Amino acid sequence: MKPYTIGIDLGGTNIKAAIFGHEYKTLVERSVPTEAAMGPDQVLQRIVETIKEMAQSASIPLSAVRCMGMGIPGLLNPQEGLSIFSPNFPNWENIHVVNRMKAVFDFPTFIDNDVRVNLYGEWRFGSGAGYRNVVLLTLGTGLGSGIVNDGKVVYGTTSSAGEIGHMNMYREGRPCRCGSSGCLGRYVSAVGMVNTMKERLEAGEPSIVQQWTDHDSNGITAKMISEAYDEGDQVAIDVMQETGKILGFGLSNVINLFNPEIVIIGGGMSAAGDRLLHTVRETIAGHALKLAREACIVQQARLGGNAGMIGAAVYANERLEADDE
Repeated sequence: MKPYTIGIDLGGTNIKAAIFGHEYKTLVERSVPTEAAMGPDQVLQRIVETIKEMAQSASIPLSAVRCMGMGIPGLLNPQEGLSIFSPNFPNWENIHVVNRMKAVFDFPTFIDNDVRVNLYGEWRFGSGAGYRNVVLLTLGTGLGSGIVNDGKVVYGTTSSAGEIGHMNMYREGRPCRCGSSGCLGRYVSAVGMVNTMKERLEAGEPSIVQQWTDHDSNGITAKMISEAYDEGDQVAIDVMQETGKILGFGLSNVINLFNPEIVIIGGGMSAAGDRLLHTVRETIAGHALKLAREACIVQQARLGGNAGMIGAAVYANERLEADDE
């Protein structure tokens, strides 16, 4: 068996790439600018160049690579290797990523949604290791999610199962790019929490954050809200608790529906830790079904920014093994 696997985590800002050896030991890794504004051809060329440079620097022959996995944001068809649409990349529609890689490399390439490859990573080597029923949420600019049910990753009819971020929480709430309104992700993502803070400030509530940003609300960040929370700022505390409560109600629905053993919170927002998760757990304790909630823990992700690369490699190997059966 060929000893190496490549994992790619394609982000709107950076391409994270790694070559893994036995038991997914990282042999070489890179993070390079995506250059998304220059179009799909440039992005794919950046990936190719990064793979070649990594292999050369580590003296790894590409002929010894078993397979490659890629996590790509947006809608896709994993079986066809087709990236249908990605909101992070201009002019990115119906890009046959696998065929593009086939034209350059001899090893097979497999693609999946970026959140699901994070799920594979956390499930195999992170907070989800050893569990058969897992829900992962990535809280960043938006809210992504993935689900493992009875030891299998859930895909659904169009490979879009698990869109927890688009669960309707308010009949007529904040508009969402999906075309609906009141979606969970519009309130509990980093952008959502910042918008909640802005609403409070616009209503006349005073906060130390106004001093930090010189009263420019466009300068507010989720990290800033966490820091204000630590300073005892009442508005920041209220915003964090409101965000945690909404997320807790959303996860109560998820726990009732999927009955997971663990809910993993990843993404940049997970850095808020117990500032956020304390209220999340309290809300779940008061609203999820007793039997289901008592069998489920809510925990931060463990692998951080490496989950996507590791997960993409794990996913590729599993796809290859399934195809060989």
